[in-house]
This record gives sequence, structure tokens and C-alpha cells, in this order.
Amino acid sequence: MEENNNLDANKEQEDLLAGESYIENHFEYATQGQRFLNWLIDNLLIRFGLNYVSGMGAGALLAIIFPNFMMGIVYGENKGGLILVSFAVIILDYIFYYTLCEKLFKGYTLGKIITGTRAIRQDGGELTFRNALLRSLSRCVPFEIFSGFSTLTWHDSWTDTMVIKAR
Repeated sequence: MEENNNLDANKEQEDLLAGESYIENHFEYATQGQRFLNWLIDNLLIRFGLNYVSGMGAGALLAIIFPNFMMGIVYGENKGGLILVSFAVIILDYIFYYTLCEKLFKGYTLGKIITGTRAIRQDGGELTFRNALLRSLSRCVPFEIFSGFSTLTWHDSWTDTMVIKAR
């Protein structure tokens, strides 16, 4: 009886190890060209779509709540305020876009759909909300874009995720 339990335990260990090697070898990393196209498409959408809409909304909301502050921006007396508001809108849009897209669309953004790639966890599972949020926050680190010259970018390695070819 005890011998059968040992055999079952050894068999489970073998299957577990086989499963790990299967996961490692099953996926093909997205190329740097695909990753660059993902970045370009998503950034064009964020900058010319989302930033415009949310910037207008933030400006209207600030004009209602802080009219004197906004008047200073409109008449050029408060250039620092304009930079601060613009920077906040850009950062929040990045976090909003990437987190929601990668979680709700199961690792896809518009760029990833077009290039046939997808973000997943290192263990092969679907991204959790935490994974998607941490990936988005990691993208806001200065010079993070330069980590794209390697297979795993900072936002991949810091969050135990990867971008793979989906088709």
C-alpha cells in the first residue's frame, strides 16, 4: 500500500516537471519588431484618442472646481499648472488603458491584437488584475522604454509576465 503511494507521488512529480517544461517550451516570445509595433499602435491610440478626450474632461472638471487656477493656465500665467495637469492626464491614461485592456481583453491591447501577440504570466496563466496594474505602473518608470532591446522588458521581468506570439 505504501509502495503504491510512493509510485503515485513520483508520478505526480514527473507530471509536474513535465508540465513546467511544457509551459516553458510551449510559448514563443514576441519579437522586438512586434513589441515595437505594439508600443507604437497603443501610444498613438493613447495620445491622439484617449489623452484628447480625458484632457478635455479634466480641463472642464478643473474649470468647475478651480476656476482661478484654470484661468491662469488659459491666459499663460500658470505654465507650471498646465504641465502638471498634462503630465497627470498622460500618466493616468497609460495606467487606465493598459490595465483595463490587458485584464478585460485577456492580455490583449489594440497593438497586440494587430500584431498577433498577447501578454500572459510566466506560468502560462492569464493576467490577473494585479499583474495588469503592475505592468502598467512599471511602464511609467523613466527610461523603461529602453528595456525593449531585450526579450523581457522591465515591465515583464518585474511582474513575472511575458508577451508571446498568439497566432
